Amino acid sequence: MPASIPAPKPAPKPAPKPAPIPIVRPDLLTSPAAPFLAAGELTQPEAREKSPHRHAHGQLMGALTGLVSVGLDKHQWVVPAIHAIWIPPHYVHSVRSYGPFSGWSVFIQEARCSELPPAPRAIRTSALLREAVRRAATWSGTPASDGLDAAQTRIAEVIVDEVKAAPPASLGLPLPEDPRLVRITDALAADLSDARRLEEWAAWAGVAPRTLSRHFMTQTGMTFAQWRQQARLLRALEQLAAGVSVTTIALDLGYENVSAFIDMFRRAMGTTPGRYASDERLQSSP
Repeated sequence: MPASIPAPKPAPKPAPKPAPIPIVRPDLLTSPAAPFLAAGELTQPEAREKSPHRHAHGQLMGALTGLVSVGLDKHQWVVPAIHAIWIPPHYVHSVRSYGPFSGWSVFIQEARCSELPPAPRAIRTSALLREAVRRAATWSGTPASDGLDAAQTRIAEVIVDEVKAAPPASLGLPLPEDPRLVRITDALAADLSDARRLEEWAAWAGVAPRTLSRHFMTQTGMTFAQWRQQARLLRALEQLAAGVSVTTIALDLGYENVSAFIDMFRRAMGTTPGRYASDERLQSSP
């Protein structure tokens, strides 16, 4: 009789990823005696990734160096070091860093969020806000039951006031839902130098140009041209954070010359790419 062939052994299951290290001690958020505001900073050699989640606190988060991407409310938000993202309570969001993570978060109790922006927004952080957050991050060793003393409360109120007063910055990219539009945006994201006109993209995706134009505006709040420019802007911010030269970025994004790219960047961000990169390096330095 032929020898029986043993059944193959099942492949070992991959080890589960360790839970991300909390930026703020959990008891400073969950204890009945927890302060109304808690902050923390974290630097780690690994990339940071958190799957979609929500919490009852409002959260202000930013990068100390490099770049962090936040997905929420059908948008993808990019957070360079001189900006932050405000996430109101109960908003589902995910987080991913580009390379090693170095960032910070501030959590504000829901009861104190009633006067803060009711929808997510990106803000450019002021020097006052950055210094107040750094000071608040040093309180992480204090027991939750101790609350905040008078000096700490004043600093915490400054953070709340700065979030309340900060104007929104254009760092979000709304994502469409129609599969034909998703096919186009995925292709564009893979090659933002692709200069095909709307009519050419419509033919490629098998949709009428007027239908494509109407659906883009309905689903993203932007025209096709505006969406592509915003995608290019966010890619430029990623590359500036990685130290890529302005000339290389302009060529990678399909601009005819560096001046055209600088003009687009200045209109969108209120400053030149070179000055923006210089400000980010200054913010990132100890």
